[in-house]
Amino acid sequence: MQEGHDDLSDDQIDRQDAVDNVIFQLIQSIHPSASGIDWNIEMIGDIRNCLKEWVVDRYGLCDEQSFYPYIKK
Repeated sequence: MQEGHDDLSDDQIDRQDAVDNVIFQLIQSIHPSASGIDWNIEMIGDIRNCLKEWVVDRYGLCDEQSFYPYIKK
């Protein structure tokens, strides 16, 4: 993302979608019931924040923008 731009690039949006979709797939795969779970961005966001803490903050595997791009305000 270039300085001064207020929108995420298509690649950044694709990255956000990929992270959220993988988290949703994880939830679906470990859910013990045969019934499905509806998309819940609040739950996905909570899990994403926990993963960010480990991947970015604790292990330093990438920076926060690489993990889940966002617009800096």
